[in-house]
Amino acid sequence: MNILIHDLKDTINENIIKNNSEETMFISDNGKIKPCICCYACWIKTPGQCCIKDGYENMGVLFSKCNRIIVISQCFYGGYSPFVKNVVDRTACPYLLPYFKIKNGETHHPRRYKNNIALSVHFYGKISEEEKETARKLVKANEVNLYQKSTVDFYNSFEEIKGV
Repeated sequence: MNILIHDLKDTINENIIKNNSEETMFISDNGKIKPCICCYACWIKTPGQCCIKDGYENMGVLFSKCNRIIVISQCFYGGYSPFVKNVVDRTACPYLLPYFKIKNGETHHPRRYKNNIALSVHFYGKISEEEKETARKLVKANEVNLYQKSTVDFYNSFEEIKGV
């Protein structure tokens, strides 16, 4: 399964992904997502599932069932748009275990699920070189923390992304 997370106001449809032989789930802003409150219930009380019931509580489980995540986000100061960042924040803890391990000399949480995910991030907007470098570092950190392989691309507008 593929997951496409986007911050676009217009309806996005499956024609954007060409030659797609797998099911694709679209995660978009329904106006109801709440921010992570760092209660860690997704680690202790309801492992793998967020306790906030707003339609985004199963992000960790959804990520566990996919092999590709596509992110389309406006670039905000070298980071994701507020909605996309909220989705990433709501996914990280449920997708990971509460324990620690050393990985490449750094402390990280081990993953709860054993699937391998390819992450492709497509930033759009007027993006400076400094913001591009910050965005690359952010996606690389997401790759390490969430056990993914990633690619990052930049576009001047969403229109340039169509068909990628």
